[in-house]
Amino acid sequence: MARPRAGDTRPQEHATFLRNAWYAAAWSEEVQDKPFGVTICDRRIVLARARDGEPVALAGICPHRFASLDRGVLLPGDRLQCPYHGLEFALDGRCVGNPHGPAPGSARLAHYPLVERHSLLWIWMGEEDRVDEALIPDFHLLEDRGHRTIRGRLLTGAHFELITDNLMDLSHVGYLHKGGIGSDAIKDGRHEVHQAGTTLHSNRWCPDGAAAPVWAALFGGYSKPVDHWLNMRWDAPSTMWLDVGVAPAGRPRTEGITTFGAHILTPETERSTHYLWAACRDFALDDDKLDVELKGAIEHAFVDEDKPMIEDVQRNMGGRSFAEMRPVILSVDLGAVRARQLLDELRRGRRTQLPSAEIDPTSETVRGLKA
Repeated sequence: MARPRAGDTRPQEHATFLRNAWYAAAWSEEVQDKPFGVTICDRRIVLARARDGEPVALAGICPHRFASLDRGVLLPGDRLQCPYHGLEFALDGRCVGNPHGPAPGSARLAHYPLVERHSLLWIWMGEEDRVDEALIPDFHLLEDRGHRTIRGRLLTGAHFELITDNLMDLSHVGYLHKGGIGSDAIKDGRHEVHQAGTTLHSNRWCPDGAAAPVWAALFGGYSKPVDHWLNMRWDAPSTMWLDVGVAPAGRPRTEGITTFGAHILTPETERSTHYLWAACRDFALDDDKLDVELKGAIEHAFVDEDKPMIEDVQRNMGGRSFAEMRPVILSVDLGAVRARQLLDELRRGRRTQLPSAEIDPTSETVRGLKA
C-alpha cells in the first residue's frame, strides 16, 4: 500500500485502486493558462503549467481551509493562488506567499510525478521511488501525422472495471450498438484472448459478412461482404487501444479502412470514472466534415448506448462487489475476466507490471484470428 505524501490529507486508498501505476489525468490541451482540477482515485488534484510550458500536478485542496485550488489563479512567477484567503504556492508545492503574515512552512501541497506524452498528461499516484516511465502505454499514433485524430472525455457513474468489462468483450457491439457500429457479423465473430507479459489482447474476427451501417458509410457506401476486425489491447490498470476496421472479404487490410481508438479509463471514485477517448484514422485525412460525423457516431455509441447500460449495471450492483454478485461467466467474458484477474494480481503484489509493446499499425497480425 502506497504511503500518503506530505500535504495529502485524503483517506487511505481503497483496495480496488492500483496506486503504483500511471493514469491519464487530462488531454494536453485541457491544461493551458488556468488551473485544471480533477479527482483521481478519490484524491483531488490540480494541474497547471509553468511559464516554460512544463506541466505539474499538485494536491488540489488548500491545507488552510480546504478550498479547491483549481478555482484559484496562476500568478506571475509560477505561483498558484488560493481563491479563498490568498495563500500562494510555488509549483513544487511550497507555500511561498501569505498576505496575512509569514508563509506557513507546514502549508505544503503534495507533488505528483507527471509526464506529458502522446498528447496526454500521465500522473503517477503511488510511491515516488517506484516511478517507471517505461510503464506508460504506447499511444504514439495519436500524434502521428499520417493519421487524423479526434478526441473527447466523459464522466461515467460506474466503477472503472465495469467499463473495462464492456470494452474487453466486444460481443455486446452486435446487440447494444445494432443499427450503428454493430452488426450480426460481430455477434457471430470468433474471439481470441492472448497475453504478452502483463498486456492482454482481446481480438474479434468477423469475416465475410455485411458491414455495420456506420462502417459501410465510412467505406464509401460499400455493400459487398467485408472482413471486420476488432482488436483490443489492455494494460493495467485500465488503458486500452482498439484496432478496428473493414476490408473487402478475403483482401488485405491495406485495401480497407482502419480506425484506431484510445479508451483510457481513470477512476474518479469507486463509482465514477473519467473516460478519455480518441479515434485516429488512416483515411480522409483532410475531411473536417467527417470529423463531425465520426464524433457524432462515437458519442452516440458511448453516451447514448454504453453509458446508460453501464450505469444501470452499477445501480443494480449497489454496494456489492463483482465477486459478491456471483456473476454467470460466458465464453465471451474471457478477456474481461482475465483483465480482472491480472489487475488483482498486480494490486496484491503477486505480479510485476511490464511495459507493453509499441503499436505497429502496419502489422497484418493485428487482424487477429485470420492467418
